[in-house]
Amino acid sequence: MTKKIGIILGSTRTKSLGENIFNYLRNVNPDTDEMKYSWINLKDYPLPLYDHIETPLETPIHDLNEQENNWLKALDAQDGYIILTPEYNHGITGALKNALDFVGLQVERKPVSVIAYSHFSDGGILAAESIVPILQMLNMMVLPKPALLWNADPNFTTAGELNKTAENSDHFEKRLAEIFREIDHYTAVLKNNPYQN
Repeated sequence: MTKKIGIILGSTRTKSLGENIFNYLRNVNPDTDEMKYSWINLKDYPLPLYDHIETPLETPIHDLNEQENNWLKALDAQDGYIILTPEYNHGITGALKNALDFVGLQVERKPVSVIAYSHFSDGGILAAESIVPILQMLNMMVLPKPALLWNADPNFTTAGELNKTAENSDHFEKRLAEIFREIDHYTAVLKNNPYQN
């Protein structure tokens, strides 16, 4: 059974570190017969600030515009997720939080893992911590250990290559591969054993 994993870049910043990491992950994780990846860049979904009368977890949104509809369709099509997020002021980006505010049943009981990254030595740990209660509120199955990439600017090129001479590159390569193995495993488990209400 083919599994679908959505990798979400949770920043819309121009020429960002996150885009370099996103491109690296795309380069080293090709599709297989068993696994198909969707590369979901928030830049491709220019969402307005959430202003609908509905609460998506209770009532589906009725008057979606084209971009909102495309965003929710992209999420609905996946069996599991990896979310990349930088840390802005001790939390996730406003763009990512706003995008998640549109989400209802599209992600329910699906597994999700988090990759947090930072220009600094904290590795985005507060962003990783701040997104967990949001994902839990959306009834997602949050994997317990995020990947943290600290002082990561020298490690990833704009072409999506890993700079093997940069400090910590070996660790980052190993940890990111583990994240993909973990989400592949838990997506298979939950897809093959769906929760029955």
